Amino acid sequence: MSEQKIIVPNIGDFKEVEVIEVLVKEGQKIKKDDSVITLESDKSSVEVPSNFSGVIKKINIKVGDKISEGNTILLLDSKEDSKEDSKEDSKEKIQPALENNNTKNENEIIDFSKNKKKKNTQSTSVVVDGEMKPASPNVRKFIRELGADIYKISGSERSGRVTKDDVKNYIKDKLTDAPVVVAQNKTSKENEYEHSEFGEIVVKDIPRIKRLSGPHLVRSWSEIPHVTQHEEIDITEMEQFRSSLKDLYTGRKISITPLAFIMRAMVSGLKAYPNFNASIDSENGKVTYKKYFHIGVAVDTSHGLMVPKIRDVDQLGVKEISQKLRTVSKLCRELKIDKKEFFGGSMTISSLGGIGGTFFTPIINSPELSILGVGKSYDKVVKKDGQIITRKILPISLSYDHRFIDGAEGARFCVHLSQSLGKDFAFKLAV
Repeated sequence: MSEQKIIVPNIGDFKEVEVIEVLVKEGQKIKKDDSVITLESDKSSVEVPSNFSGVIKKINIKVGDKISEGNTILLLDSKEDSKEDSKEDSKEKIQPALENNNTKNENEIIDFSKNKKKKNTQSTSVVVDGEMKPASPNVRKFIRELGADIYKISGSERSGRVTKDDVKNYIKDKLTDAPVVVAQNKTSKENEYEHSEFGEIVVKDIPRIKRLSGPHLVRSWSEIPHVTQHEEIDITEMEQFRSSLKDLYTGRKISITPLAFIMRAMVSGLKAYPNFNASIDSENGKVTYKKYFHIGVAVDTSHGLMVPKIRDVDQLGVKEISQKLRTVSKLCRELKIDKKEFFGGSMTISSLGGIGGTFFTPIINSPELSILGVGKSYDKVVKKDGQIITRKILPISLSYDHRFIDGAEGARFCVHLSQSLGKDFAFKLAV
């Protein structure tokens, strides 16, 4: 046996392509032309084949890694000798698949061994603990976008191969089992006339971030029973304090976003009501309580809405939080933020304060159990101690998962936020 390296072949102009699946495991026997990983570009998903047969000795990459031509995928104890044309063969097979995604349909598989397309005659597989689950790359991508588990879906074709219709039927059955009211009188044809018949139109591709986040939002809204409570918080003293902050050495005003104060108040609420800092596994009857405090922040970008996490907010002062918010927002807008930063949150905050508006219903960012919506603050005339005065009011909207958090606890959390951002803010928030 000789050791062979399986490397990323020439894939044209594509660089830093993301690994979305590892289809093999260490110790597994594979044959030449068996797929080992799946890559995803902005246009399509494509599988990379092995140039040799043998036993996998070591896998050098993992899901989420971004790789380019020449990177080592894995080491193989091989019985076969290297062939000069293997690299060129891989180039010919992979590059068209990345560039011509629009010519494929859900039942098409790239046959790397013959460099041509087949339909319904060959299936690719995912390997987990020795079990094979046949499905095409497009079907597996569809499953990932819906957040489903391929191993819970029964395949209707030969050898248990999963099709797109199998996935749709599985999701339909899941929704049927849930207590969701479905409209019965939906018309079978959404648009009887084309939009172009009424005037000039422009058709564009949906931005990639919106394509990825859309199914996640649909799943969250469909599967989680949302309850949204609204509250008006008096932040007069907090705003007076915020506008008075100055640098001790230069005397210059320190600009700190109100979000920094709100996030610290959220941490205080999460500590007082730990059910808000949890995730549930309803199928297995388990709940995970998080001891960390990572707050997600909805960032509006030209590419779509992104929700990175600010880590360990409980250990940061409001000035540090404000600085991290600016840094993270800039990375999102430049598409330079690491994918991992969108996961592992405690709770999310969605602020429209910079745009306008008051109350709304934010959608929970699953697997979190709650999300805080913040509107634009405004002046309100109130009567206090027999006097008519003006106070600064912050409108908030708290959505939470009613499967685990009841209305009374939701109301208490809102009251706690009101107290933390009211006259108690100076005591609970460190600068």
